[in-house]
Amino acid sequence: MSIAQRQRLLTVIVNRLARNAMTRLGGGWTLAQLWPSRGERLLITPHDLRTADPSLATEIYAGRFVFGGKIVNCHGRSIFDLDPPSEDWEVALLGFGWLRHLRAAETMLTRANARVLIDDWLTSPLARRRAIARRPDVVARRAMSLLSQSSFVLGDADSKFQRRYLRGVSCDIRYLRRTLRSIPDGVQRLQAIIALCYGALCLGNQSRFLRDVSGRLSDELLRQILPDGGHISRNPAALIELLTDLLPLRQTFAARNLSPPGALLNAIDRMMPALRFFRHGDGNFALFNGMGATPLHLLATLLAYDDTHGTPMAHMPHVGYHRMDAGQTTLIIDAGLPPPPNLSREAHAGCLSFELSSGNSRIITNCGVPNTSRDNWRSYARDSAAHSTLVCSDTASCSFVENQAVRQLLGGSVVVSGPEQVESQREAVENATVLALSHDGYLSRFGMLHRRMLMLADDGLRLDGEDTLAPPQGRRAKRQYDFALRFHLHPLVKASPLTNATTVMLTLPNRDVWVFESPDCPLNLEESVFLAGNEGPRRTTQIVIRQDTREFPSIRWSLSRSQAPEPDDAEAEAPIDS
Repeated sequence: MSIAQRQRLLTVIVNRLARNAMTRLGGGWTLAQLWPSRGERLLITPHDLRTADPSLATEIYAGRFVFGGKIVNCHGRSIFDLDPPSEDWEVALLGFGWLRHLRAAETMLTRANARVLIDDWLTSPLARRRAIARRPDVVARRAMSLLSQSSFVLGDADSKFQRRYLRGVSCDIRYLRRTLRSIPDGVQRLQAIIALCYGALCLGNQSRFLRDVSGRLSDELLRQILPDGGHISRNPAALIELLTDLLPLRQTFAARNLSPPGALLNAIDRMMPALRFFRHGDGNFALFNGMGATPLHLLATLLAYDDTHGTPMAHMPHVGYHRMDAGQTTLIIDAGLPPPPNLSREAHAGCLSFELSSGNSRIITNCGVPNTSRDNWRSYARDSAAHSTLVCSDTASCSFVENQAVRQLLGGSVVVSGPEQVESQREAVENATVLALSHDGYLSRFGMLHRRMLMLADDGLRLDGEDTLAPPQGRRAKRQYDFALRFHLHPLVKASPLTNATTVMLTLPNRDVWVFESPDCPLNLEESVFLAGNEGPRRTTQIVIRQDTREFPSIRWSLSRSQAPEPDDAEAEAPIDS
């Protein structure tokens, strides 16, 4: 790392240590439990937009808890006394989002079951002292879940249970209030503030906190939601997560006959068009910077709140993405700098990568991240090789913190170096649109710039590209470097190499055929993995062009739709284990 990069990382570490120290001085979890509650009265129940499955209520009643791809059968014991099989499972259990499934069943039996489970939690001091139980994002999710399901749980409950229930919610709200300074920056901190807003609106004797927390919410939204509607972390998944909580929050303000903060309304108005920007023709989001499988039902619910129904924007300049639509073809490109280190725990080294879809079929993708067991795949998923872009000398365009102690302190592996200048220029030419891009992520280590030119025909039937790895203008290369140009295919695309070794035929699920060609260089079909499937990681294929900067500093390639259908059906590979 350079001196400037070391200074940036040191600043992040010092700030994190300072916030932790201030939280310890402020009391944290212990004072939140001991301080007498004054908010034991429910004024209003917020709405929960997350989709529910009543069939899961039957599983929970039978003592089977299925979260994060793991199943635990409690066999008559309290589920909170059992050892969790994974962190994802424990986060889901202690976040209490599963209450919505019990509510969806709409029976007295599931209501009684919900009260028994909540009572187990409230009377289990060991469970409440778990590290995951005190994690800010889990506390915020638990508080919002208990508030949004309160009318279901408390419908005919006795007064003692009601007091215990609301006292537990108040405890979580006070804990968030006292630990807010130590919560990691980004989505976690914003979700904690949203939970505090819900507490101030929904619980009695909390209105004195509403002005302060509304101001904090406005400040965070202005900072984290950029003018083009993207989140500062550059993770498209953050839009879905935050809008799922912000839309009901806007409704809750209205239900209390209070004017929502202007920053809340403006943030929602900016974020809704961004949802459409990242969508492919099949409804799934493009896989950039931590995005995994798209929750399609939830996304459809969110889009129902969008009154504009307009055409997606072509460029998000502040968050750093381009979109090109032509005919039935959609092209989405990462053309932005890495986020600041304190917001880069989910960031990937995918600069200048792109995804291509035709109609409701995705063709070229990035690998994405899995919904569960992310730690098993994290280092691979964040590497440049997991993206459809150029990789120099098997080296990622970004560097991440490797020291385990620093990673634990910062809550993850942050970006410590990467591209410092990304340029893009878009131009309409005859019958096509041209996008010229470049980044300097390989300049400090190899003295090379990656330049990428993409030209999409106006009818959407052809994409031409050229990738160049060369020194900046006026400089000479010190030595030659090997590089690989990667194009990861969606698992439902069948790739068939042709005899000339420079052409691959791609058959889509709807039997459309596209032809990938690199006239000057041989192509290789290699194994890859698609991580962002709802069913888990899946085997797939990638097209790889390997060359060196001395012989082929530039590689031309094209993707064109063929008129001749392929008789064989496309085959999806089986899921694979991590």
